[in-house]
Amino acid sequence: MRFPFRSVARSCKAVHKLRQSPFLLPDCAVSRHQRIAVLSHQCKDERSYYITTPIFYVNASPHLGHLYSAVIADCLHRYKLLQGFNSKFSTGTDEHGLKIQQAAEAAGKDPLTFCTDVSERFKHLFSSCNISYTDYIRTTEQRHRQAVEHFWSVLWKKGHIYKGHYEGWYSTQDESFLTPMQVDDAVDSSGKEIKVSLESGHKVEWMKEENYMFRLSAFRSQLLDWLRGNPQAVQPEHFYQIVLQWLEHDLPDLSVSRHRSRLQWGISVPNDPEQTIYVWLDALVNYLTVAGYPDNHDQWWNVAHHVVGKDILKFHAVYWPAFLLGAGLPLPQTIHVHSHWIAGGKKMSKSLGNVVDPLQRSQLFTTDGMRYFLLRQGVPDSDCDYTDHKVLKLLNAELTDSLGGLLNRCTATALNPAQVYPSFCPLSFPREQGGRAVVEDYLMLDAVKNLPAVVEQHYESMHVYKALEAITACVRQTNGFVHRHAPWKLDKRNSKEQRWLDTIIHVSLECLRVYGTLLQPIVPEISNKLLSRLGVQPGERSWAALNFLPTYQGMDCPFEGRALGSDTGVLFSRLESQNVDEQKHNKAKRKKN
Repeated sequence: MRFPFRSVARSCKAVHKLRQSPFLLPDCAVSRHQRIAVLSHQCKDERSYYITTPIFYVNASPHLGHLYSAVIADCLHRYKLLQGFNSKFSTGTDEHGLKIQQAAEAAGKDPLTFCTDVSERFKHLFSSCNISYTDYIRTTEQRHRQAVEHFWSVLWKKGHIYKGHYEGWYSTQDESFLTPMQVDDAVDSSGKEIKVSLESGHKVEWMKEENYMFRLSAFRSQLLDWLRGNPQAVQPEHFYQIVLQWLEHDLPDLSVSRHRSRLQWGISVPNDPEQTIYVWLDALVNYLTVAGYPDNHDQWWNVAHHVVGKDILKFHAVYWPAFLLGAGLPLPQTIHVHSHWIAGGKKMSKSLGNVVDPLQRSQLFTTDGMRYFLLRQGVPDSDCDYTDHKVLKLLNAELTDSLGGLLNRCTATALNPAQVYPSFCPLSFPREQGGRAVVEDYLMLDAVKNLPAVVEQHYESMHVYKALEAITACVRQTNGFVHRHAPWKLDKRNSKEQRWLDTIIHVSLECLRVYGTLLQPIVPEISNKLLSRLGVQPGERSWAALNFLPTYQGMDCPFEGRALGSDTGVLFSRLESQNVDEQKHNKAKRKKN
């Protein structure tokens, strides 16, 4: 059995094949007619794209991992916009559950006030860090309640939910049910013997109550078929293999409600006010809520992509697809999984005092600086180590010296007194060797010409760090090109020398234009500054407008002879460790006072 909900680019071919051939269907999946309708709809809207972050739990203030998820999704959203897609990008907060109920009580606030206060902190962080979401969803909104109640009713009517008894381990901290194999013995701070989750280390308690169960066990084979037929459904490969391993074992039915006496803060089960819907079923439906569910959601839901942390992989790659199959809805196109950030080689914790405040660091290193660092150093399939020294060293080397130095050199009045995009001379840099250019120069042109395709591949697979590695390598080559030919040593009184100088600057500015365009999803403010300095207009910054060095191909260059934009100073100011230490000290001092 194969599931046709794959890349939109292949959807039109899939429609034709599906109409021509018999198709095996899971009992609870959509009908053949519905599938054709879905794919036909995709043909019309194949330039639509929907990217989501997890909705973040409001039991505490945002941390570095939350910002990392948001920056990844923001990067993919901006990239798709550059490619001409109609892109929707959602984030938000998960506000129901026992943890929130307890945290609100401890803070002496009613739950909604507590949730609103923390949710505003997430909004402030995302606003400060240039996260360009198009929808911010809160699970306490009426539109979400209606979506959850409808989704529950569909599962109930289809017979996938039944009333029964749950008896087993439950972690309030993780809002997760666990099997005996996922639990271990431990001792708490007072020396008392307790049970903990093997995965998170959080305390678990034995729970026995009447509630509603979802027939998760019935969907194991269909989930396996989906994954085996869609090897790109969970990325990177490491996490795809983990999900396959989970599915090799039987899946126990999942408790999807809690008794109201235990959990009041949540959405009531339709027609049973004594039960509250399980927080994860409630939360996962947020992706459908934003898409417009239950009405007019096809355009977006058929092109859904999720960005999630590895700690919530099972909820997104096992429970969520099973719920969707049960409701007869398409499965997500891709679940992009990332690992965690640690600090100084250790897990961040308040007790160790190594928690990194993402808002404070974005103010310290600038918004674009933090975005660049997280995406340059973040490797999706392994945990990443954060230190302030690493940030400072990386940003100074790659943004200040390499990229900023190249721009300053090529737009300086000493080399470019007319402050224009100078002309390219094909005699100086012919397509066949024989001019002033050397072998390394031709290699550089090939690298920059191929760079958009390389970057596109890495953006699509969420290996943004590899895209930045490729861009950085090309920036180094361009710096090497300028240093190699030392245009500052050329005699401007000699017309031949002047043409070669202009050609060096023209080629360098063309390289910079490509880098600035490709970096827009990563560092939007820096890219805007760079492209504006080159005189590149807003309508000339799309993926389609890249067209590197057209004069080399014998075509007209729209930038040749155009005045450069105004000089607004250095591209990225050098960071000094002394200043960083002082700011951190002052921040700590203010907190004490």
